[in-house]
Amino acid sequence: MLLEIENLKVHYRTTAGVVKAVDGVSLTIDENQVQGIAGESGCGKTTLIKSLLRLLPATATVTADKLLFKGRDLLAMPDPKFRRDILWQEISLVPQSAMNSLDPVYKVGDQVIEAIQAHSSQSRKQAAERTAHLFDVVGLQPNLMNSYPHEFSGGMRQRAMIAMSLALEPSLIIMDEPTTGLDVLVQERIIRKLLEIREQVKSSILLITHDISVIAEMSNRIGIMYAGRMMELGESVDLFENPYHPYTLGLKNAFPSIKALDKELISIPGSPPNLIGDLPGCTFCGRCPFAVPRCDSERPADTWINDRHRVACHRLDDVADIRAKAGEKDTWHSSKSAA
Repeated sequence: MLLEIENLKVHYRTTAGVVKAVDGVSLTIDENQVQGIAGESGCGKTTLIKSLLRLLPATATVTADKLLFKGRDLLAMPDPKFRRDILWQEISLVPQSAMNSLDPVYKVGDQVIEAIQAHSSQSRKQAAERTAHLFDVVGLQPNLMNSYPHEFSGGMRQRAMIAMSLALEPSLIIMDEPTTGLDVLVQERIIRKLLEIREQVKSSILLITHDISVIAEMSNRIGIMYAGRMMELGESVDLFENPYHPYTLGLKNAFPSIKALDKELISIPGSPPNLIGDLPGCTFCGRCPFAVPRCDSERPADTWINDRHRVACHRLDDVADIRAKAGEKDTWHSSKSAA
């Protein structure tokens, strides 16, 4: 096991109260695995990964029953040791809007070289040779190292950031919305390149996105987050073929399928809840057409369907009926509850 997270909480102190951005998330990542996390904007995906990299503001408080990387306690590790031994060496990041993350006044190659030298003892010559190799790996010509970011297209800048994340051969690469802001054709090329890279490197990937199609194509396992909590977690094929949580079913309805091109897309009405204060029940209760009174007052426990599939829902015994009704538009947009 590479990364083990148990009951992770990230709370922000604000003038309006405490915002529970991540509220009791548990997750494991094995070696050579792609773990995807999907969910709509504001569900806590980016806060989750920032807590792993210690990139949160001073107003944030992070607690966990367990936060282990290769058996080492990340919460107990002093900051200088974390930055020396973990950051970039063991865990790297392709940030959200990565194509805008490069310094506009430095050559792209120099920025990758600087990252290598800052976290290793390599000479500039060695770092430059490594950067040239990485550019080749991600499909960029090595002579582009001498170019500035404005001379790169959006897809090229994205690839340069992916090259930087691979620089020190980390065990875990975190990718936060790696295809956001790119047109469909460029997205496809980036995904293909990432899949090719996966054949060459042994790093695990934590893939964060709101795009179900991207996560389905790349991930071995998928977690579905909503309002700071993990609704469902399982193997990719199992989660798509046998979803249990109403929110997972709702997300599936909102994305087109090549197997049913004539099927009407169904949106989930409503908005996520305010995360300030206590939410005693299921956070999806206010938008769930299958909610019962228990859902509003009692937080559902994580229930294992099998040894690889976990769900937090009170109505698991009614899943067959819920699946049948979840594909109907009237279920989500009728004023009457489907429960």
